Amino acid sequence: MERGMKMRRNAPVMLIALLLAGLALYQSASIEDSSKVSAAAAAAGVGQHTEMARNKPVPGFSLKGLDGRTYQVGGLRDKPLMVNFWASWCGPCHEEAPGLKEVYERHKDQFDLYAVNVTKGDSLKEVKSFTKQYALPFPVLLDEQGKTAEMYRILFVPTSFLIDKQGVLRDVIHVLPPDQLEKRIQMLIEG
Repeated sequence: MERGMKMRRNAPVMLIALLLAGLALYQSASIEDSSKVSAAAAAAGVGQHTEMARNKPVPGFSLKGLDGRTYQVGGLRDKPLMVNFWASWCGPCHEEAPGLKEVYERHKDQFDLYAVNVTKGDSLKEVKSFTKQYALPFPVLLDEQGKTAEMYRILFVPTSFLIDKQGVLRDVIHVLPPDQLEKRIQMLIEG
């Protein structure tokens, strides 16, 4: 009887985990297939379509940070880059923040990390509070119009893009345990 109660209590957690895994697979598949869609749109003469596919250059963008500076993504860089899309209301973003901070502090001389807040669906007050709560040491960029999140086809947050020094997309990740995040960042740095 006690075992049945535990299973019923864990059911919502397991359902959420399955949902997130399904969404991650869906997003990964849509990024992989985007080059086919892009080619079809170009062949049909349909307007410009931003291509998001592994081993292809990422779309460029420029956003202001909380620090007032403007940050650029796209093209050649001195170091590889992780672009992390997040929101202050997102529970998994809160779970992920300490691990991002830790991996960044350990490897900040070898890679950059830009935390892009999807500000259109957030509030600046909450963004600042989140940034202060976790003492984020990397730039926090503001996607106030939501255009960058749209360009990168963000279906849910957090979603991170690992980009090499040539501006090429190497991987798309979601919340990972610290050891797996460390491995992915190491692969990006060594890339």
